[in-house]
Amino acid sequence: MNPEDLIMRPIAGREELGLFRRLPYVLNDELDDDLASGRRRPEWMWMALRGDRLVARLSWWAPRAGEAPALLDILDLDDATPGPASIDAGVRLYETASAAVLPAGACPPEYNAFVPSRWRDDATARPAVENRMAVLERAGARPLVERLRLEWRPGTPVAAPNGRLTFRPVAGREELVTLMTRVLDGTLDAHSRADLARMPAERAAAQHYDDELAHYRSPREWWRIGTSPEGEPVGFVIPARNEYNAMIAYIGVLPAHRGKGHVDDLLAEGTRVLAGQGVPRIRAATDVGNVPMARAFLRAGYEIIGQRIDMTWSEGGSR
Repeated sequence: MNPEDLIMRPIAGREELGLFRRLPYVLNDELDDDLASGRRRPEWMWMALRGDRLVARLSWWAPRAGEAPALLDILDLDDATPGPASIDAGVRLYETASAAVLPAGACPPEYNAFVPSRWRDDATARPAVENRMAVLERAGARPLVERLRLEWRPGTPVAAPNGRLTFRPVAGREELVTLMTRVLDGTLDAHSRADLARMPAERAAAQHYDDELAHYRSPREWWRIGTSPEGEPVGFVIPARNEYNAMIAYIGVLPAHRGKGHVDDLLAEGTRVLAGQGVPRIRAATDVGNVPMARAFLRAGYEIIGQRIDMTWSEGGSR
């Protein structure tokens, strides 16, 4: 198989979505909307072609139109091609596309991949996942964390308030950033721990608020702080909607109140808020290693629908 036979280029426009979709992936159904909204651009969606056969593809994504790529969330290979040849094609595609799309010398956006639950035990899924990871490892990325993807569906019982906590809306940015800063003490979340290795907790909390939470279009009145009978904040939960689903965007218990079951009360409140809106599903995610949070979701009736692998480059790392 001659590597020189490969043609690597971005899609010419929406008319080539059919060609780009020839490799299966869970995000294929979202591509039309993402292009229409500006969350993707044709020049970010690259293909490696051998004749009319799609050998590999990738795409970056941004949370809002007009912003720079924030995630590499599609990287697919033709799994019918032998492993080494497929990986080589993926590496060439990533290097060519990133040189054209990403600023020289900048840290590349994080890679997220949706994979089946227990993918390592799946004889079909495991080599496919490992080949994709191998492409990015050769390009300088390293695994950061694996996360559980969870979903609550209508009809699943939601715990009624038990009176241990009183819930009120968040007063504003300052209050929430202060609580987020305190929650970062002892966090088990890998992304938060990576942030804390690079910056103070207050800056990490403020950045998370400004880059993500502040942009949700769902009402801020949904956000809840749980307080003790004495009126002291115990924790908070951020039920929200992004462009795709209702979700539990953030949940945290202050260090002094951990280990007392308050995460169940906070999660139940967030679920009640969203269930009351008649949403078709509620999505959530937590690190595989964050066992207390994962168990809380399962107790609340959320089901595991898959996993996500996150890979990152070091600051100033290879593009």
